Amino acid sequence: MKEDIQVKIHNREMGRLFYERDIDKYGFNYVNDSSPISLIMPYKKSTYSWNRYLHPIFDMNMPEGYLLELFKNYLNKKYSYIDDYLIFSYLAPNIESRLNYISWNDQKSFDGVDIQEICENDTKDTFESLVKMFFQKNAISGVQPKTTALLKDKESLATKEYIIKAWGEEYPYLAENEYFCLKAVEKTNVKIPNIQLSNHNNFLLVERFNYNKKQDSYYGFEEILVLLGKNKNQKYSGSYEQVVNTIYEVTTDKLKSMQDIFKTIVMNYLLKNGDAHLKNFGILYDDDFKSISFAPAYDIVNTTVYFYKDRPALTMFGKKGWFSKKHLIQFGQEHCYLSKSESMVLYDQCIDALENTIIELQAYINDNIKFKNIGSRMIDTWKLSLTDKPYKELPNEITRNWS
Repeated sequence: MKEDIQVKIHNREMGRLFYERDIDKYGFNYVNDSSPISLIMPYKKSTYSWNRYLHPIFDMNMPEGYLLELFKNYLNKKYSYIDDYLIFSYLAPNIESRLNYISWNDQKSFDGVDIQEICENDTKDTFESLVKMFFQKNAISGVQPKTTALLKDKESLATKEYIIKAWGEEYPYLAENEYFCLKAVEKTNVKIPNIQLSNHNNFLLVERFNYNKKQDSYYGFEEILVLLGKNKNQKYSGSYEQVVNTIYEVTTDKLKSMQDIFKTIVMNYLLKNGDAHLKNFGILYDDDFKSISFAPAYDIVNTTVYFYKDRPALTMFGKKGWFSKKHLIQFGQEHCYLSKSESMVLYDQCIDALENTIIELQAYINDNIKFKNIGSRMIDTWKLSLTDKPYKELPNEITRNWS
């Protein structure tokens, strides 16, 4: 088996990734200095070494949860061992991004699947079929059941890459949960990916946002976790202060980025998203790095409807709790470079978005009775957000009647 992985940008080799398995050490060497593969890895002649884990720019593509278990079972059976380098080597040639790769595994040609057919037949069998069909493209993180898929639209004749998210008994109706949370964020004028629910609401289809249609190329995308030099096992070890400071340091339109990240953070608190960790914020950039922006908001769900004692994944002011307007406005002033009046205007936009989403969700529940239990819980927690009371976890009077 050929061990080294060629790392390319627009099919031009930039360097080689390798793994010294006997000492559990990863290395990357540049072969030319035309462009960095990551904002934290500028060109240098010596080796970029990383102990025990892949370099963050590669590690961010590693599958987690449901998909990771599938890869472990498949690759361990085939090769009689398993490690991150084997998994990444298997996936790398089929990753579509600014970086492309050549490894021992072949690049595979995938046919697109009709998007309407997937939406109409959003069953467990369909999902498992998609996982098998696009298995070698599943360089996506996150613990919930999900898969990458190429979907084609018969009307536009376009084929696009989507992430299809399903849900299991542990997190019922997660697709609808995330859909309404993301649509609430969109109401604040923060960009989100193109999303849609399948016909029976079992799948959430999320279009990849790293493709530059005008130039037929891919934007660079890096998670905040990458920019902090951390791996996936450290995604909960951080603060909102770190997230904001990192975004401010690297983005080009700093005012717009600070406004958008502030609104995204406020919405995470109002919507009760306790899983907003360091992998769930990112930046996008073009080839010449003249435009570096805050990436569209993604992976936002109300987690307290499943874990009523859930708290924010990241700290703010050194604590994990559901802060009130006063503290969030203070955060905007002290860390987002916003004035008090600017912070208050943006906060009020978020409140308006939440109030409108509550109305929409209530109407949706009336027409989708199966979602009543989870949907009503979401509304309960969102109405609590409107009372503007700080607390560490949901109070008993909110959760007492949850069945």
